[in-house]
Amino acid sequence: MEKSSTTTDQPLADSRFKRWPAKVVCTVLLLVLLSLYRDLRSVSYDGFHLQYCAALTGSCARKTPYGRFPLPDDPFHFMPCTNATLPPPLDDPTPQRTWARLLDPDARHWSWGNRTSEDILRAGDPYAQRGIYLCGYLDVPLDYTNGSDSRIARLAVTKYQVSGLVHADEIINIEATPCPGSKSERTIVIEPGGPGGSGTSYTWRVAEEVSQRLSDRRFDVLGWDPRGVNASLPAIACFPYNADRDRWSLLTGQYREVTGSPESQLELADAMNEARFRACWERHGDLPRFVSTAFVARDLEEIRKALGEDELTGYLVSYGTGIGQTYANMFPGSVGRMVLDGTEYVRDHRLLGGFGWTALDNATDAWHDGFLGECLHAGPEHCALAQTKGDEPVTPEALEHRMDSLITSLIARPIPGYTASSGPSLITYSSVISAIYGAMYNAQSWPALAQMLYELEDGNSTLATEFLERAQWEYDPTLPSPPSPKPASDELGSLVICADSYDALEPPEGLAWWESLWANMTAQAWISGNSRFFDVLPCRHFSTYWPNPAEVYRGDLNKTLKNPVLLIAETYDPATPLRNGRRLANEMGANARLIVHHGYGHASRDRSTCTDTIAKAYINGKVPGEPETACYADEKPYLYGVTAVEGGSAGPDVRDLVAMWREHILELSQWNLRLVS
Repeated sequence: MEKSSTTTDQPLADSRFKRWPAKVVCTVLLLVLLSLYRDLRSVSYDGFHLQYCAALTGSCARKTPYGRFPLPDDPFHFMPCTNATLPPPLDDPTPQRTWARLLDPDARHWSWGNRTSEDILRAGDPYAQRGIYLCGYLDVPLDYTNGSDSRIARLAVTKYQVSGLVHADEIINIEATPCPGSKSERTIVIEPGGPGGSGTSYTWRVAEEVSQRLSDRRFDVLGWDPRGVNASLPAIACFPYNADRDRWSLLTGQYREVTGSPESQLELADAMNEARFRACWERHGDLPRFVSTAFVARDLEEIRKALGEDELTGYLVSYGTGIGQTYANMFPGSVGRMVLDGTEYVRDHRLLGGFGWTALDNATDAWHDGFLGECLHAGPEHCALAQTKGDEPVTPEALEHRMDSLITSLIARPIPGYTASSGPSLITYSSVISAIYGAMYNAQSWPALAQMLYELEDGNSTLATEFLERAQWEYDPTLPSPPSPKPASDELGSLVICADSYDALEPPEGLAWWESLWANMTAQAWISGNSRFFDVLPCRHFSTYWPNPAEVYRGDLNKTLKNPVLLIAETYDPATPLRNGRRLANEMGANARLIVHHGYGHASRDRSTCTDTIAKAYINGKVPGEPETACYADEKPYLYGVTAVEGGSAGPDVRDLVAMWREHILELSQWNLRLVS
C-alpha cells in the first residue's frame, strides 16, 4: 500500500524552527549549553538546576567553599550535617536528587566538631582543623535471602570525619579534588545497642570521645541507625502517636509488687502485647521478618564494603556486642579490630525469655555495693544519703533499711507530687524502681538519685516529680501540634528480641509458665526483674504473625577470625553480667581477649586508664598476650572529677541536679532503655 502524502519516515521538525536560520538555531543551542554548564558549577542551585544535574551525571553534587557534596561515587552520599539532612523517603523516585537539595552551602550552618589538630589556623577560616559531622544513607536489600525481592532498607548514617575539610582556596586544582578533606586510614564503626538504640544519635554524643580514646583522634567514627530504627527507613513504629504508647504503658507496665492480682495484670499485659503485634502487622506487614540480628550483621558488612576497608574496625556496646559476635562468626574474614564492650552472650538470646532472665546477675549488687556502699565511702559532702538522721551515725545496714522502708512504702500508697509543667503527679513504686534500675547503668547519675531519695524520705517530692516526669513519657506536650512528630520506633526492640528467639518453644503451661518466670525474676532481682521480664513477654505472640524470620544465626561462636576481638566485661554491669564475657571468651578461645573491668555502670563508662590503654593499643594492632586481664576504674562513684585538696576533698560547688538527671536520661536513650511510669 502506498504511503500517504501526509506521512514521512522521520518526524517533522517543529514548524517554528523551520522558519529560523540555521545560524540562529546553533547560537541558541550554544547559549543553552553554556547556561547549563554554568548551572552545574554554580554555588546556588535551585530545583531546575538540580534536575539537569541529575539528568547529565546521574547524581547531583553541589559546590560549596569546601568542595562538592555529595560525590557521585560515594555510596553513603555524604554531605555536611544540618537539621534537614534526613534520608529521602523510600517511595521517592529520585532520592539522590531530593537528597542533594538538602545541602546548605553555608558552612556556618554545618555541624562542626572541635579542633583535631594544633596546626596554625588558616587566616579567615574559622573551621580549619575542626572535625566535621557528615550525614548520609546507604541502601541495602530488605531481604538478603530473596534476590527477587526488590525492596530496600535505607540506613541513616552519620560520620565524624577527624580531618575536617580544607577550604577551596587552599586547593591548587579544585576540579581534580572536588571534595577536599578525606576519610581517615580506618573508620571506627560504633553501635550503642538496645535493640533499637540509634547509632546516629550515639555518634553525635560520643564520636569525638571515641576517636580520642581509641586512636588519639586519628580515625573517623561512623554510626548508623539499624534497620527499623529512628531515621532509617522503613522505621518501625506500631503506634501512630507517642501519646498512644504512653497511655497503654501506664496501664500495662505496672510492676508485680503493686498488682493486687499478678495473674490479672499478666493477662492485661499479654493482651496488650497481642494487640501491639497485631498493630505492627497491620502497619508494617512482613517487615518484622527482616529485623533479626543476623540481618543487622549483614548490613554491617555492607557498611564495611561501602567504606572501602578490607577489615571492620568497630566499637560495639551492649546489644551491639550481640551484633558484633554474630558478625564475626558470619564474616570471619572481615574482622579487623573489634572492641565489644558490655558483653552479651548471644546464645542466651535463642532461649525462651533468655534476653531477660540471663541478665539479672548484677543489678542488686550494684545497688548495695555501689550506690549505697560508695555513698558512705564518699561521705555527706558528696552523697546526700550519707548525712545523719538525728544523732545516729549512718551505717550500711541502717541506710539499706531506710531505703527498703521508703521504697516498699510506695507499694501501699504512692506519694503525691506536682510540677508547674505537668500539674499533679504521683511518685509510684514502679517509677522509682525503674529510675533506680536506670541509674545503675550510669554511676554519674548517683548524686542526683541520692538527693532525690533523701528528699523523698523527708516527704519532699519536688525533685522526684521533676525527675520522673522527665523520664516517663514519649509524648512531649511542649512540641507544636500539628504537625505531630514522627512516633518513636520503640517496638523494634521487641521485634528483634522475639525474632532471635522465634523457635524457642513455649511450655504447655502457657501463660502460667510466664507468671512463674515473672515471680522468679523479680525475686532474684527486685531492681531489674520487672523491666527485663517485660522485654521478653511480647514474644508469646511473635510467631502468630511472623512464624519464620528470613534469617537467624544459629551457628557456633568459635569461628577462626582474621583477627581476634577484644571483649570488655564489667563487674557491676546491671545489664550484661561479667559471666557473659567469660562464657563468650571461653567459647571463642584464641579468637578473643577479655578485659575484666572493675567498675560501675553499663559498659566501661567509668573510665580506666588500664582499660583504655589496652583498647587503644589493640585498635592499633597490639593484641593482649593474656586471655584475661583485670583493670580497675580510675575513680569512685560520687567522686568523679573530685580532686584532693589540703584538709580533704572538694567537689563542685553547685550541682545542677535536674540537668544531671536530664543528661542521664539522654544516656539511657542510647540503649533504648525507657523508664516506666
